[in-house]
Parts: sequence; C-alpha cells; structure tokens
Amino acid sequence: DHVHVMFRAQPRTELSKFINAYKSASSRLLKKEYPEIREKLWKEAFWSQSFCLLTAGGAPVEVIRQYIENQGEKKY
Repeated sequence: DHVHVMFRAQPRTELSKFINAYKSASSRLLKKEYPEIREKLWKEAFWSQSFCLLTAGGAPVEVIRQYIENQGEKKY
C-alpha cells in the first residue's frame, strides 16, 4: 500500500531525481528476486509515479524512526 523510506540528503540534492532513481532500481531488483510479482502489476509498473516527501528540519533521527515504525498503531 505504501512504503516509508528515511534518508539523509545534502541541500543541493535533486530529490525528485533521487526518488525516481530509487524507485527504478528497487523495482528492477524486486522483479528480479520475485518474478511472480509481474502477474500482479499494471503495465509492468511496480511503483506509482507519485510520492510524498517530508523534511524533518533537524529532528533527532531516533524520533523520526519511532514515528515511522509506529505509524498505524492505535494509542489508547
């Protein structure tokens, strides 16, 4: 349904190019390792063309990691 990827980049990094390269490489690797996945794909596309990019603005890495790992968990 969706994937969270945490990475660190320099301010001058062209993030859209990085993300699209990441999606291309991971798609290729997943299709190679799990060829049966092709049967479930729409026109060979593993990823949609869209993505959401959020910046952390200097928050501690551990806080961000915990946020990602706890996504979807109900807190009472």
